[in-house]
Amino acid sequence: MPAMKELILGGARSGKSQLAEKRALDSGLQVIYLATAEARDGEMARRIAHHRERRPAEWGCAEEMLQLATKLRALAAPDTCILVDCLTLWLSNLLFAGQAASQAEAGEAISCALFRDETSALIELLPQLPGHIILVSNEVGWGVVPMHPVSRLFADEQGRLNQRVAAVCDRVTLVAAGLPLTLKPAGN
Repeated sequence: MPAMKELILGGARSGKSQLAEKRALDSGLQVIYLATAEARDGEMARRIAHHRERRPAEWGCAEEMLQLATKLRALAAPDTCILVDCLTLWLSNLLFAGQAASQAEAGEAISCALFRDETSALIELLPQLPGHIILVSNEVGWGVVPMHPVSRLFADEQGRLNQRVAAVCDRVTLVAAGLPLTLKPAGN
C-alpha cells in the first residue's frame, strides 16, 4: 500500500474518531493509536477509557502530548497505520505548555517558539512519512467568535492548523452526525 496521509475533521461527538478507527482497521496494516490527551481530571479519564475500550486489543498504543512530529518519525513504517487522536488536544497542550496562552491572556503578541516550531515540524514531516497516517481534529470554526482571548487564540490556531494539515494530506473527510463527507479525495 502506498503512503497515505489523511485528515478527519468534525465537531464534538460527530463520529470522527469512529471513522478514523474504521479506516485504520480497514487499512490491513499494523495499527498504532497515538494519543495526545492527558487524563487531568475524572471526565477526561472516562473519555480516554471509552476510546481505549473500543479499540482492538492487538493495536499498539503510544502517547505524545507535545513533540508529535518526533514521535511520528519514530513510529512510521511502510507496513504501519498510525492513528493520531487528536490534533485538537495536541494544539491545546502546546498553547498551554509554552507561553502562548498566558501571552493571549495578558493581551500580548503571541511569540511562542514551542507552538511555532512543533506545528511547523508536523507540517514539514507529514509528506515524508511512510505508511498510512490518519489525523483526527476538531472543526471549531462554525460557532461564534469566542469572547475570551485564550479561546479566540485557540479557535484561530485550530483553524490555521487544520488548513495547513489538510493542504499536505492526500484525503480530507468531514464528519457530521456520523456521516462522512469527502472534502479532498485521495489522488487529488
